[in-house]
Amino acid sequence: MNNTKIKVGIIGANGYAGAELMRLIAAHPFAELRAVSSRAHIGKKVSDVFPALAIDADFTDMDSDEFYKCDIVFTALPQTAGAAKVGALTDKGVRVVDLSADYRFDDVSIYEKTYGVTHPRPDLNKIAVYGLCEINRKKIASAALVANPGCYVTSVLLSMLPLCKARLASDIIADSKSGVSGAGRKSDEAYSFCALDENFKAYGLFTHRHAPEMSEKLGQNVLFTPHLLPIKRGILSTVYFDTADEHAVKETLQTAYANEPFVTYTDTLPEIGFVAHTNRCMFSVRVCNGKGIAISVIDNLLKGAAGQAVQNMNIMFGLDETAGLPVDSPI
Repeated sequence: MNNTKIKVGIIGANGYAGAELMRLIAAHPFAELRAVSSRAHIGKKVSDVFPALAIDADFTDMDSDEFYKCDIVFTALPQTAGAAKVGALTDKGVRVVDLSADYRFDDVSIYEKTYGVTHPRPDLNKIAVYGLCEINRKKIASAALVANPGCYVTSVLLSMLPLCKARLASDIIADSKSGVSGAGRKSDEAYSFCALDENFKAYGLFTHRHAPEMSEKLGQNVLFTPHLLPIKRGILSTVYFDTADEHAVKETLQTAYANEPFVTYTDTLPEIGFVAHTNRCMFSVRVCNGKGIAISVIDNLLKGAAGQAVQNMNIMFGLDETAGLPVDSPI
């Protein structure tokens, strides 16, 4: 990598993940922000919409030619809204990290059934690399298009993939709790302060769109129930499973990520506060009488979205994987 900074564009920068991307890229030692879009704020300064971000740039339309001059574009649009745009950028040789589900599935028919649409560019699913960095690092390095995993999915896969690959886990049940930022910047009474404060609720039983993604990547059906916590950010996933080899389960997870900067096995049961505002995942496991319970925590906006996206960019451009990414949580 030479001293020229990576030219970065962000499409859909108005959402929580998009804003986090702007913050991370603005502080990144080897990248510079060249173009940002927001349909709701075209022509406005970023610093006027987000006073906490000292970014001297104006929001543009997503069809601006500036995005085609970038080395990489992050697309942070709702599911199905940006699939065609990703295709247009990729066709012009711009590398893309897509934060939606549009290119996550190996089987396009599962995507179409889950999201109720016809995929506009199924040809790109064949070249898209699933951006779980610790698992697909070699493929990510040369990828033209990286599909950033879902936030709930990341929290579950990092603890369960090593076990499923070793055929050490079956009958998986994932019970996940997320901070409200995981729902996006919605104007909806269900996400208002009065509805959430001092409250805790389940939602999306049998219908949440991350369940098919988990199941495809783990190679077996996952029974998934998400819950909404009255906090801003963070995910804690409790994953139950059956196993025939209790000793191998713990040994496998203790060594699976031994040299990874962002994924840590801990004997202490992890808490959201351990990883909030970082790009880390921490997890632990307990096994007894053929049953296993894994506890995994991430920050949904960082390792679950923007942080993992920047980690993917770092890999794609041969940078230190930790560049521009927070490791330590505030005390």
